[in-house]
Amino acid sequence: MSVLVPRPRRAIGLALAIGLLVGACGSTNPSVTPIAQVSTVPSAAASLPSEVPSATPETSPTAEPTPTPEPTPVTVPAPLTGLPVTPAQARRHPIAVMVDDLGAARPQSGFSAASVVWQAPAEGGIPRYMMVFGENQPGDVGPVRSSRYYYIAWAAEWKAVYAHAGGSPQALQTLAANGNGKLVYNADEFRWAGTFRRITSRFPPHNLYTTGAQLTALAKRLGAKPITTGPVWQFAPDAPLDQRPVGGKITFAYPTSIIRYDYDRATNTYPRTVSVEGKQKDASTKKRVAPKNVIIMLMSFGPLNDGHPKKHRLEAKVVGSGPAWISTNGKTIKGTWRKKSLTAPTKFYNAAGAEVTLTAGQTFINVMPTGTKVLITPGAPPPAPTTSPSPGASPSPSGLGEGHRAAV
Repeated sequence: MSVLVPRPRRAIGLALAIGLLVGACGSTNPSVTPIAQVSTVPSAAASLPSEVPSATPETSPTAEPTPTPEPTPVTVPAPLTGLPVTPAQARRHPIAVMVDDLGAARPQSGFSAASVVWQAPAEGGIPRYMMVFGENQPGDVGPVRSSRYYYIAWAAEWKAVYAHAGGSPQALQTLAANGNGKLVYNADEFRWAGTFRRITSRFPPHNLYTTGAQLTALAKRLGAKPITTGPVWQFAPDAPLDQRPVGGKITFAYPTSIIRYDYDRATNTYPRTVSVEGKQKDASTKKRVAPKNVIIMLMSFGPLNDGHPKKHRLEAKVVGSGPAWISTNGKTIKGTWRKKSLTAPTKFYNAAGAEVTLTAGQTFINVMPTGTKVLITPGAPPPAPTTSPSPGASPSPSGLGEGHRAAV
């Protein structure tokens, strides 16, 4: 029977020394594994110095600094639209610009940035726009045209910087006496030509343009200060989708064009179509003209006896009251408009005499002569919900009744 005799420790040490020597000199035999890579030697070999590095004490991880929370942006309702904007935007002094509406002037520039757009008859009933800019600064605006007294009355509701190119004798006399901030700040192209320019792609007088930056700079020169007043109209957010009707339209006509608004339920807007031109777009931004609110006012117009009968200029009973249709959130009611004085705001009321609530956003006001036929085609009721409504859903903020078909 064979007996296994343990190898003496000295032999183990000798073998280890030989192995280290072979590893240092390098081995040409690929089958030999260097002892530095594989070691079976017990750690108790006292004849070799230990090469194990001392353990590095563990350090506790550095705590990440707590990030400073970003402050919640402060917003206030924009005076002309009710939309949430920064306080700086809300303080911008309103700027009103007279804009041409003859066929040669289309498509016009500036609609997309306007807070409120007025449209009313001018010479011979041919309409003209007045775009009022509040929280937004537009790019190009134009073509710029001449002033009329009743437009000054609407611009005076905000003491706006009033940009135009000349005007009727009645309007120019009013601006000469009250264009220093009493009614408006007179930004006449005849005096401030550097703020305006003529483009070459259109022929005069339908080629006069300006920009929001130029008008803002002129407003400072004219002494127009930032405003501190809030909205004069009542605004609320969009009605919930399940309360908005499907379709519906508003149709009426000026002597040179038929205007139609088709309610769009998804965006809660009224895309605008003008006969001949078709779907109306802003020439500067290429965006469709689609206000949140549409208002139609009926007002008495008559010939302006200013000594120029061939001009067919008009005057209007701008202070007072009259019938109005107010459309918002896809619904239309018939009510009234009221303006107590030249500088008082034009306000809108339902049949019960309560002030209406508009949807926050752009408002188009179409002023028409008394007797104009207005066709209101109501939309279909909202589709029945497929699921139960979410808890806490708010009712429609407009308080408007169902639409109706009317001819006046």
